[in-house]
Amino acid sequence: MPYELHYWPTIQGRGEFVRLALEAAGAPYSDVAREEGGMEAMEHYLSSADVRRPPFAPPFLVDGRIVVAQTAAILMYLGPRLGLVGKSEADALWTHQLQLTIADFVTEVHDTHHPIASGLYYEEQQAEAQRRAADFRQSRLPKFMGWFEAVLERNPRNAGGAAPHLVGSRLSYADLSLFQVVEGLQYAFPKAARRVLKRAPLVATLHSGVAAHRRLGKYLASERRIAFNQQGIFRRYPELDG
Repeated sequence: MPYELHYWPTIQGRGEFVRLALEAAGAPYSDVAREEGGMEAMEHYLSSADVRRPPFAPPFLVDGRIVVAQTAAILMYLGPRLGLVGKSEADALWTHQLQLTIADFVTEVHDTHHPIASGLYYEEQQAEAQRRAADFRQSRLPKFMGWFEAVLERNPRNAGGAAPHLVGSRLSYADLSLFQVVEGLQYAFPKAARRVLKRAPLVATLHSGVAAHRRLGKYLASERRIAFNQQGIFRRYPELDG
């Protein structure tokens, strides 16, 4: 039975981290809200009193009677089922920790263009966004990317490998998520991303390696891959990319 992914149909957003895992594994799934009647199906889980454990917001995954929300929790659930996490408890926990850190980073990216309130337009908080983005570029972006670079450097299984991995010697969902972060940074902050990746060569190599993955390459070139746009997490405002 195919997995059911529920997420907004016109943006990559947080749902894309789940799509990448499903696509890399070749798992059968439906992107529900992109199908006819899919928005109504998604709304049922969010607002119907019949749903005892309603998700707070998309993305969420439906697998039979199981409903899992929150990107990191979805990937923790899917990881062992899709072969995208190590078998040991230590590897599984470390991969989950990496994903939670990526979730923190994604929130900081979002807050560069909406530093005051998500309910306000960017133009209503542009001055604050410029100040927040400057700190992000100068402090937060180097700190996060430097940490991921250190994780890759300290993984002994990367010695002699063609493409590095965050955990062990095989592709994990954390690798896919870091790839997506780099993709988003290159769209939203092309100048800042270019600078920081020069100081994080292993992160850049991981990104290239994931892009070359056979299934992922086909997905990235297909119509299933929604283009970055100004409604998602990663948004291109040139004035924020100093």
